[in-house]
This record gives sequence, structure tokens and C-alpha cells, in this order.
Amino acid sequence: MPSIKDNLDKINKQIFDTAVSCGRRPDTIQLIAVSKRKTIAAVTEAIDAGASHFGENYIQEAIEKIDSIGKDRACWHFIGHLQSNKTKIAVNYFDYIHTVDTLKLAGQIDNQARKINKIQNILVQVNIGEEDTKSGAGIEETLQLIGHINRFKNVSLHGLMCMPPYFFDPEQARIYFRQLVKIKEKIMKQKFDAISMEHLSMGMSNDFKVAIEEGSTMIRVGTSIFGERD
Repeated sequence: MPSIKDNLDKINKQIFDTAVSCGRRPDTIQLIAVSKRKTIAAVTEAIDAGASHFGENYIQEAIEKIDSIGKDRACWHFIGHLQSNKTKIAVNYFDYIHTVDTLKLAGQIDNQARKINKIQNILVQVNIGEEDTKSGAGIEETLQLIGHINRFKNVSLHGLMCMPPYFFDPEQARIYFRQLVKIKEKIMKQKFDAISMEHLSMGMSNDFKVAIEEGSTMIRVGTSIFGERD
């Protein structure tokens, strides 16, 4: 069995090669190691192997890991559905929250961040495939949502996140990644004062190469680093 370091080295090479092949700088693409359901030992091994960004889906599990490993040893991304009653914890523990999809949630994050004098980095999750089983703002409502978020003082919107439908052939995901890019371009034309569109969080183990070709700046990879979920 290849080690976590072997897997990270392989993925980093794939990121590098894919970026170069489509004329992008590899250092503009951030690998987020998705560590949900993985042990503290596995995450520590990944840190020792050079990983510096980790994505967690479940608040309670993440708290235990971050308290044990240390908040400052990595950049922590919350990538799961965020319940309203867990907003305070998420703001206290995470550098980025990728899954903001309603004005109510954005307002709660802003309120909790203000209490601790923090500017919370967020992304807006778009339900790009308009799937009933997935969270995310609708394609049409995303622009309106971002206009409201622009007024908050304690959140910093850095871009968009999506999870397209799963396909065995990653090429089939390409149209969804392109659609997210188009949404980003529409937002940039609005010239919102306090909003940066520097990040597109899109692409996972099975389709991250296609996502990079379409402009992803954050890819979320779990299985290809840590193996199948426990």
C-alpha cells in the first residue's frame, strides 16, 4: 500500500503537470486534503509529509482533531453543511468556510466573527447541478446573495464552491465547472467593494484535473490521499 506521503507526492505532481499543460502556474492551485473520518495520526502524517490545508465536514470531529493537532499547524477549511447552531464553533476553529449558501447563515457568521474581532474567510456554495440532495444557493439566487453579503463587515468573501454531480467520466463534469466560472465572471462585473473572487473551490479526487483546466484554485482531495473512508 502506498503511504500518505507517496499519495501526496503523486497528486502534487498531477497538479503541477495539469497546470503547466493548460498554461497555469501550479502555485495558484491549493490542495486541500479532505480528512473527514480520518484519524489524528493520519492527519499528522499528512502534515509531516507536507500537506498544509485540510478540509473537514463534521464540526465535532474537527474540534477534536484541531484541538489535538493545533490550530496553527495547518489551514483549516470547513467544507460540510453548516448548521446554524454550530456557527460559533466554526468561526472559532476554521480559517475558511466553503459552504455559505443563505443570507441567514452569512449573517450568523458575521455576527459570531464580530464577537471575537475576526474577519472570517468564506466562499459561497453554489448548487451547480441544481440537485435536490445537495446544499448550495441556486444559480439564479447566487448573485443576489452575494450582493447582500457585500454589506457585512466581519466576513470576507473569497469566491465560490461547488460539487457537480458525480460522473465516472470526469469530462462530464467540465460543463459544470465552466458554469461556475461564468457565475464568477458575472459577479466580478458587479464590482462589489469588499468581495474578492480569487478562489474557485471545485474538483475532487475523480475530477480535479478537469477542474484545474477550467480554473479551479482549490481542489478538495480525500480518497486519493488517505484511501477509502473508514
